Amino acid sequence: MLERRTAISLSNILLIVATSLLGVLLWQLRSLLVILMVAVVIAATIAPLIDKAERLQLPRWLAVIVVYVTLISGIVGAGLIIGPTVAEQIQLLAVNLPVYIENLRALVQKIVVSYNDERPDLVSQLLDTQALTSWVFRSSQQVLLRSYDITRGIIGGVFSLILALLISGYMVAGSQNLVKGLVQLFPSPWDERLEAQVAPMSQRMGNYIQGRVAVSGILGVAITLGLGFLGLSEFALGLGVIAGFTNLIPFVGPVLGAVPALIVAVSQGGWTFLWVLLLFVIIQNVETYVLDPLLVGSSVKVHPLYQLLAVLGGTQVLGILGALIVPPWVAGAAVLLENLYLKPKLVAENKAAVVVEASPDSTAVPIKSSTVK
Repeated sequence: MLERRTAISLSNILLIVATSLLGVLLWQLRSLLVILMVAVVIAATIAPLIDKAERLQLPRWLAVIVVYVTLISGIVGAGLIIGPTVAEQIQLLAVNLPVYIENLRALVQKIVVSYNDERPDLVSQLLDTQALTSWVFRSSQQVLLRSYDITRGIIGGVFSLILALLISGYMVAGSQNLVKGLVQLFPSPWDERLEAQVAPMSQRMGNYIQGRVAVSGILGVAITLGLGFLGLSEFALGLGVIAGFTNLIPFVGPVLGAVPALIVAVSQGGWTFLWVLLLFVIIQNVETYVLDPLLVGSSVKVHPLYQLLAVLGGTQVLGILGALIVPPWVAGAAVLLENLYLKPKLVAENKAAVVVEASPDSTAVPIKSSTVK
């Protein structure tokens, strides 16, 4: 008995040591793990396009090259066309931001004074323009630096993106052999069960990203045109691009995209501010009730609270990058939870209920026999 306790205790110690070493190893490889997470998301998004190209009698490796070259060329071409204008407008917006915030402070102070003229300096005490401006820049830098720290700076970020694209290309080109090689590590019947979940996981993750990109593109164009029509043509394209990119982040993205436009609109006058606010309210409702159900639909199948927690948690750990890639991973993990736990659990409960209903009632038999007699 004593020897058995010693063996169990030793095995527990070895398990703790192995787990600790694995945790240290994963922490040292966290940059590679993030690149792999990004690569999986890209592969899941690109896979449907490659499948369509493969139906044109192209070899899969050639379909991968054609699709990737086409998409990269389109993105680079769009960047060359609108990139200089967007950079110029965003730079001008950053330079004028303190002035716009000061105009906002003056407007708020005017409104407060109209209702309470005893403390005209109240707004100046509560709303320090310089402190608010520095806080905005500092907060933005901290969020961005979380992503930069993972990828070791801007150059490391570009290299990591290129590496993620290459890895995703290899994943898509040899997806069948890759999946079979991974699932062979698990005992039967889990190998077959996990292999069956790869396709629905990839489809849900890909549909989510495709839907968000489509919605963000439509809203970016709509906001650019709307702001130009409302008299903010000087910053319309830059603000539209900002709103389009921030809209990739669920829940908080649309609000973040509206803030710069509303700050600029304050300097143009009260009516312009109201019209810009109305524009974003209309666009937000169109996104919520039309575009999201139509383009994203029920691809996520995750409760909104869990989606919000995924966005906040991803932002806290990985910055903007985490807010973009963690939600699709949560959507993919939901497939495993549904198909490997919830559905089998429901089937087992239904079978148990049928067995209970089909079993004879011991108390009913004597009552039935007495009635016949």
